[in-house]
Parts: sequence; structure tokens; C-alpha cells
Amino acid sequence: MTVWDRPEPRFRAAPLGRERIIAAAIALADDGGLEAVSLRKVAARLDARPMRLYGYISTKEELFDLMVDEVHAEILPEERPGDWREVLRVRAHRTRQAALRHEWLADLLGGRPALGPNALAVAEATLAALDGLADIDTVMRAVETVSAYTTGAIRREVADLRAERATGLSKREWQRAFGPHVSRMLATGRFPALAKAVHDGTEPDAATSFATGLDWVLDAVATRLTPPPV
Repeated sequence: MTVWDRPEPRFRAAPLGRERIIAAAIALADDGGLEAVSLRKVAARLDARPMRLYGYISTKEELFDLMVDEVHAEILPEERPGDWREVLRVRAHRTRQAALRHEWLADLLGGRPALGPNALAVAEATLAALDGLADIDTVMRAVETVSAYTTGAIRREVADLRAERATGLSKREWQRAFGPHVSRMLATGRFPALAKAVHDGTEPDAATSFATGLDWVLDAVATRLTPPPV
């Protein structure tokens, strides 16, 4: 039985409620990452004994599942966007925005599907927008492709933010610090393609890079969803 199917216990004392437990866990994770979350720490934040939480949640993994589903409520748009492309674009951008508010989400994205009610609502809205455009297997691969790009780009961006905090150096400062080493390596002539990228390429900000890559992925997906001309 999943945590969503299991009824909440009834205590004589004032009930904690899963909503309060989830809110406390998310607050801890927002402040200190997933390593800051444990049933003991959540209980302490709620001024309760840890054993009381086990009536609501059996494991830390269940708690993480509940946290992820709570954030999916932020990903689900209030109004349905236009066509399938806009639906996938909005989902990707709202997922990125949620991950920037809750960086720990990047560690839990991907893998097996999230099965909470909010996550299922996001999946339903996504698949409904693509219904009838192609056979279901093609539609599923299209959604998986966009999701894979979104997850990878988010994890890269969050990793960069974490590195900045860990080193105390912004990305620009880090590049300047390692610039002499890179220049010496490129001067050997062993890396001409890389040298061209470094000297001639531009470096957009994270939001622009995400949006551009997403558009390219959607363009590729469109070729699979759009029937060829007769």
C-alpha cells in the first residue's frame, strides 16, 4: 500500500497531519538540502516525538515521495496552455522554476515515475495535450525526450549553483581563475575545435540556454509528431 492509499492515523493528541509534516520537511530541505531531512528532524521542527511520525510515514523515501508530489502542485499550470508544444514548454519551464526554488528537487527528478496525485495530474495534462497526434508509443517517447532534456539541464544548472556556493567563486570568477591554464592548453594546438569554441563562442545566461535548448528539442519532437506531407 502506498503512502497515498494509507489512511492517516487517529491520535487522541492533536493530529500532526501529513500536510504539516510535508511542509516541515520541505522547509528543512530548502534550507539544508535532502541531507538535512530526517523523520527525527521533522519531528523536532513540529515539536513532536519521532514515533508519532511513523503513524503517517514509514520511511524517509516515502517522505521524499510526498515532498516531490507537493512541489508538482507548483509545476501544474493553473490554466491549460495552448497546443502540445506550449504544454511541454510550460511544463519544462515550471519544473525549472520549481527546482530553483527547491534545489533538492534536482536530486529526485528522473528515475521511476512520481505517482502522487499532483504528479499524476501533471502527467495527465501533458499526455492529454498530445492525444491523437501520433500513436501512444511515439507520444510517450516524445514526453520522455523533453523530460530527459529538462532534468539534465536543471541538474547542470543546480550543480553550478552549488559549486558557486562551495567555492565562493561565481562562474565568471572561476573561469578567470582557471583561464591561464586553459590558455596554455589551447596554445599547444592540440585542441583546435575547443579553441574555436572558447574564443569565438558566446555564453548565454542559464535561462536563455535552457530556453534555446528546449526549443531545439521541441523542434526535433515535432518532426515525429507531425505527419509527413502526402
